[in-house]
Amino acid sequence: MQPFTRVTAVAAPIDLPNVDTDRVIPARFLRKGQGSPGYDRYLFHDVRFNADGSEKPDFVLNQPAYRDAKILVTAENFGCGSSREAAVWALDANGFRSVIAPVLGDIFHQNCFKNGLLPILLPADTCARLRRQLHERPGATLTVDLESQTVTGPDGATHAFAIDPFRKRSLLEGLDEIGLTQTYEGDIAAFEPKHAAAFPWLAP
Repeated sequence: MQPFTRVTAVAAPIDLPNVDTDRVIPARFLRKGQGSPGYDRYLFHDVRFNADGSEKPDFVLNQPAYRDAKILVTAENFGCGSSREAAVWALDANGFRSVIAPVLGDIFHQNCFKNGLLPILLPADTCARLRRQLHERPGATLTVDLESQTVTGPDGATHAFAIDPFRKRSLLEGLDEIGLTQTYEGDIAAFEPKHAAAFPWLAP
């Protein structure tokens, strides 16, 4: 998992509330494996592309100023609906590193952490102000600093966010649950023979 420390990047505004995971990645693409060819095109597919595969020019990520966006600033309840982890995979395939919202779908929120994407919760009025600035200055950047737990907007204002210390450490070090477990390999290797000696009847 790619570590997350500090990212300064173009941010794109998503004003529609209650964007569910089926809009983020339609269900018919779920049979595709993570990282399969063309996976990046599944993100927002049905609102991003026409039936012939051409781009819809009015969709925010198809607009020139936002094509290189790595941060999303959304309205309420982004990532609600089904629990598909593929919604985060599709964002990752397009290079997104952070999603900022007043509220995120609970499971989507957890899936972000598991895949190195930083979910940030800020007050609704703060998110609305950031989105307004991004509309007024297309292509403007935000800075997300995990170490200081701050978001700096296009106007230079800094907004603090909270994060669970365990989740923060995991992102800073680029560790998912498996990676974290592997950091204890030495302790596990030392424990196993002692445990087998103390409880021989449990040995296979």
